[in-house]
Amino acid sequence: MARTTDSDLAPQELRVLVAVADTGGFSPAAQALGLTQSAVSHSVRGSERKIGAVLFDRGRRGARPTGAGEKAVAHARRILRLLELLTAEARAGSRSPEAEGSLRIAAFRSAALHLLPPVLDRLRARHPGIEPRVRIVREVGRGTAGEVADGRADIALATLGGSAPLPPGLVASELFEEPYALVHARGHAAPRSLPLVDWAENCGSYTRDWWAAQDWIPAASVEAEDDGAVLSLVSGGHGMAIMPALSLVGAPESVGVADLGPRRPTRQVGYVTTSELAGSAVVRAMVRELRASVPQVMSRLEPGA
Repeated sequence: MARTTDSDLAPQELRVLVAVADTGGFSPAAQALGLTQSAVSHSVRGSERKIGAVLFDRGRRGARPTGAGEKAVAHARRILRLLELLTAEARAGSRSPEAEGSLRIAAFRSAALHLLPPVLDRLRARHPGIEPRVRIVREVGRGTAGEVADGRADIALATLGGSAPLPPGLVASELFEEPYALVHARGHAAPRSLPLVDWAENCGSYTRDWWAAQDWIPAASVEAEDDGAVLSLVSGGHGMAIMPALSLVGAPESVGVADLGPRRPTRQVGYVTTSELAGSAVVRAMVRELRASVPQVMSRLEPGA
């Protein structure tokens, strides 16, 4: 039988690391865990000694993870989640083969609006023992995949195919490809002459080459925080935009949609999870319902749907 060593971190030590990172200090972490501040401080020092690195920068304003600390906390979250699933699946297996327990989902806004609802409907109908918890995250920087890498989500709806590789330990699978289209106030005679309305999530590495080759696209005159704001501005005649199909589901009648031609940009939408969680009952159930819901979603992405 394998035995622990003095360098192994115990689950409670992992919980302390996560609590300090989440609360931003030793005192609030102690309060959250029901411990004394000295116990939390002692635990962190012990973890740092075992790992051989400083995990938190201490200061008057609290404690912030160092580079090593960010990696340690991400691993701690993922390990604690696996321990939680081990217990939940073992207990469930002794009673019923049905998947049950919490399922943490990260999604970007348009996926949360138009892809996730039918999936959650199917999931709740077929797996009433699963408790979905959804976190909506902007798809910029590390985006939804970063939530999985950091141990905050079990599975993420994400845009795939960018130039940056997935973080180590993550796996991804494509669900569908969605096209971009030109949107403008309905009835405008020359929509390409309008100023551009854009938002940070709109143009990733998958569209950047196409975008750079289009000399008719001006610099953005308006930069909105999300695609809903873009549609509102476009609907009011304040500019045109180039948007992915998911963002256009349910667009108001005042918005016109024009095809960008056979070489139009597209983006891949899929899911991301960890190699360990991919085999868990709750994630496998979610993936099945995602794939079963794709035809329904794709029908809504067709022009005029």
